[in-house]
Amino acid sequence: MAVEKIILGIDPGTTIMGFGLIKVVGKKMEFIQMNELILKKYDDHYLKLKLIFERTIELIDTYHPDEIAIEAPFFGKNVQSMLKLGRAQGVAMAAGLSREIPITEYLPKKIKMAITGSGSASKEQVALMLKSTLNLKILPKNLDATDGLAAAVCHFYNSGKVIGGKNYTGWASFVKQNEKRVKK
Repeated sequence: MAVEKIILGIDPGTTIMGFGLIKVVGKKMEFIQMNELILKKYDDHYLKLKLIFERTIELIDTYHPDEIAIEAPFFGKNVQSMLKLGRAQGVAMAAGLSREIPITEYLPKKIKMAITGSGSASKEQVALMLKSTLNLKILPKNLDATDGLAAAVCHFYNSGKVIGGKNYTGWASFVKQNEKRVKK
């Protein structure tokens, strides 16, 4: 019987938190949903953090994800923005940890690379690739939701369960599986 698991992907933010859920059955992934938590209208930073925590708990209690993939904050020039983003990520992680769900962080470049093959892809390129891969009918207005979904898909790809993909345990393994590509 095929193993089933649900992955929750989160793109943390104090303006918009994007999230997406996929179901993995065996080696195939199915889209469940994606959305965003809009926090622009709130001025109180602590209220935003509380809402991020509560929404993440609500997603966990509704969909019962087996794993959480979260986009790691990248180093920016603005220290205050970085601090706020780190706090947003922290409360989302705390929500998952409070329910004892394993969490994996991915740098934005790693997520873009997993989805599009390019670490410098735009949000639009990532969204279009997800639309194609998961047969989505429409894309959301804000691409924070697709960024959250991208984290979940990246986690699936990095679980070593890519359809048609190969796993290598080292150079010897790579060479053995790609003998025609090796020049002697």
